[in-house]
Amino acid sequence: MKEFLIYLLTASLAVAAEDSGRFQNMVRLKEAEAALLKLETAEAEETAFEETVFALGEIEVLPGKRAVVSSRIAGRAFSVLVTPDQEIAEGDEVAWIESRQPGDPPPTVMLPAPMAGTVATVKIAPGQPVGPDDVLAEIVNLEVVEAAAQVPQHLAGALRVGQSARIRVAACPDKVFEATLAHLATEADAGDGTLEAAFHVANPDKLLRPGMRAEFTIVTGKREGVLAVPRAAVLGDGGRRFVMVKDYELEHAFLRTGIETGAMNDGFVEVVGGLFPGDEVVTRGAWNLASATSSVSLREAMDAAHGHPHNEDGSEMTKEQIEAAEKKEDGREGGGGGVWNPLAVFFAGTSGMLLVVLAAVSLRRKGGLQ
Repeated sequence: MKEFLIYLLTASLAVAAEDSGRFQNMVRLKEAEAALLKLETAEAEETAFEETVFALGEIEVLPGKRAVVSSRIAGRAFSVLVTPDQEIAEGDEVAWIESRQPGDPPPTVMLPAPMAGTVATVKIAPGQPVGPDDVLAEIVNLEVVEAAAQVPQHLAGALRVGQSARIRVAACPDKVFEATLAHLATEADAGDGTLEAAFHVANPDKLLRPGMRAEFTIVTGKREGVLAVPRAAVLGDGGRRFVMVKDYELEHAFLRTGIETGAMNDGFVEVVGGLFPGDEVVTRGAWNLASATSSVSLREAMDAAHGHPHNEDGSEMTKEQIEAAEKKEDGREGGGGGVWNPLAVFFAGTSGMLLVVLAAVSLRRKGGLQ
């Protein structure tokens, strides 16, 4: 009997302590405040988690997709027929060169486009002298471009030809370009020690231009059954990561919950402790919510959730407490002590019960010794 009562007391104390901690870490909002923050949530769920390597790099012209226009004879530019960023077909007229050979008029030669593509540069103007060694114009084909990632040496060992990657550029912040690893460099860069990983990216709209800086998320593997949440939900830094979890009972109430994190990719964070599958975490508006203070008391939140009165600590009011509160509101209650907090009543009762049990056990032991 004694062991059961001690177990009951211990369990009750643990539940009370858990609820107390829960309410202390809670942010409770009014409906209008929640609407103003425009909060969005996502469920923590077990999923196939991608192991990734992050790298920086840039967009380049695909090898073999760059050509220059030059003249085989010396002379001067008679006419220039193209402008930068102009689309051109193979064989189209680029310029006419007037030869230095005598004649009236001097003979002219047409310079055709050696390949189809986009005019990248034009380096001549009408009347300008030209020679066989001069680059007069440059043409690039951007239908497919090369995205070259500079991968740190200690991560390069995880790369294999055929692995997929998500590529982002600042010029298109809302767009993700997908490609597979085409080839790895045969040598590491002697300066920074990185290894080039090249991806061939389809570029039908010509959004990717040579020289653009790019970010690469290269998928090197997957693990099944990993509990994960969106990166936007995870706040804090170092070993003090936390999320704002939607309360399972109270409306517009959120708990600041510490978590232990594992691996991270460009979209999700692995959670190894602190959450359960199905917990709803705040993704949009999480930072603003974490810095907010409760504008609704716990008593008000519990009253709204359950439809009957509660005490300030969130516990249900007894019939006697309700009557006493009504009398106080009506001004019929005299001065003096207020209503006991139910938590204090609980502790007093359980402590007294435990003392009685311990006294009885002590008396039984004395009786047995006599």
